[in-house]
Amino acid sequence: MGRTLKELQPKTGGKIIKIQGTGAVKRRLMDMGVVRGTEIYIEKKAPLGDPIEVKVKGYNLTLRKEDAEKIIVE
Repeated sequence: MGRTLKELQPKTGGKIIKIQGTGAVKRRLMDMGVVRGTEIYIEKKAPLGDPIEVKVKGYNLTLRKEDAEKIIVE
């Protein structure tokens, strides 16, 4: 059973096992390199948890909390 990316703490990471959502949202995440099997690492979170800065495929990416809830990691 995986956890959402939003639940991870800064300086931790995991492997993406599923991306929830459909249509444009899922397509946009996949276009940014957020695909199943990729390692993802939480760099830092804003004080209220939104946005979240992650490192994926060697570059930094900033995600909204709503988008991070759609990414399931192990």
